[in-house]
Amino acid sequence: MNIALFSDTYPPEINGVATSTFNLRKTLHNHGHNVIVVTTNPYSKQVTFDGDVIRIPGPEIKQLYGYRMANFFDPEAFAILKKFRPDVIHVQTDAGIGQFGFLAADRLHSATVYTFHTMYEDYTYYATKGHFERFARNAVRFYVRFKSNQATEFIAPSDKIKDYLRAIGVDSYINVIPTGIEFAKFSSRSLDKADLEALRASLGIDPKEYVLLSLGRVAKEKSIDVCLRGYADYLKNGESRSTRLLIVGGGPALEELKALSKELGLEKKVVFAGSVKPDQTQRYYHLGDCFVSASITETQGLTFMEAMASGLIVLARYDDNLQGTITDDQTGYFFYDEIDFKDKLAKIINLDPGKRKGIQENAVKAIDPYSMERFYLNIIEVYKRANKKNW
Repeated sequence: MNIALFSDTYPPEINGVATSTFNLRKTLHNHGHNVIVVTTNPYSKQVTFDGDVIRIPGPEIKQLYGYRMANFFDPEAFAILKKFRPDVIHVQTDAGIGQFGFLAADRLHSATVYTFHTMYEDYTYYATKGHFERFARNAVRFYVRFKSNQATEFIAPSDKIKDYLRAIGVDSYINVIPTGIEFAKFSSRSLDKADLEALRASLGIDPKEYVLLSLGRVAKEKSIDVCLRGYADYLKNGESRSTRLLIVGGGPALEELKALSKELGLEKKVVFAGSVKPDQTQRYYHLGDCFVSASITETQGLTFMEAMASGLIVLARYDDNLQGTITDDQTGYFFYDEIDFKDKLAKIINLDPGKRKGIQENAVKAIDPYSMERFYLNIIEVYKRANKKNW
């Protein structure tokens, strides 16, 4: 099959949609399909094409993580796509590139597959700044209903998203297909121990310290402040062993969190590593002992599963979306508020080696349904069905 993937975000950017699109391109290519990715261009003001990726320039939106907004249609990129003749156009996002995907599919008479990756209602404050919030949310719901009917096949990455879509009135058929993860890349066997020790030293972390890891976008909706406050409460009772909190990632809330860290007296206990390249994240996972997150806006929770594949014990704020992946005291731990965070963290740090190993083994089994091979088998069935509908 000839498949074109349209996404407004793609590596070197670090986020769930960029990772999902990259993994999808890789697994489709490995199974013999011809794949082109259409995305934005952070490197040049010209359209570029390297044989696999078409990059279209656009202005940077600094208030939205520095993402770029490309035009809804680009003649040069369309000419490349016309020669490629895609059987399926898979749209992953909804800004300029996403809209270009729908327009290209219409002009090229290609089947359209659309994945609803992002809960846009959780992000409307970036545009409204608290004003006309109800109007913005209703506009998002209208848009999603419209797009669900425009696509040949519609995908949600989790049951949580499917339930939301049904609640706002989407009545088209919804394929639930979790994004696949290349778990082998997170195995400790694939990493250089000397390199990890050098990285640890560069961050000023002692090898004997127990490391709590937060990795991902540093933004308001990720609720990293909840983890900071919970960690500060934990420290008030004294430590059974020395700990550090390592926050990896960049974003609009970074300076605010640094200020909060200082306010809580955590300057010497929290390390802000900043942004890292996508192909380097596995190194940072292996610096951690426990992965912490208070986000309840995830559509699937890829970072949770990457952490579990890396052998970390996960401490996550309860979210229906994580049921089945995290089972309390078996594959990881849930917390409900800052006080609960403190208590659960103390329990995790003091786990005996046998219990810790059991949780790690159970976690690896729990994430098996998210393997790349299973992801491929699910997605290719949707592509075949969409292509058949489009004949």
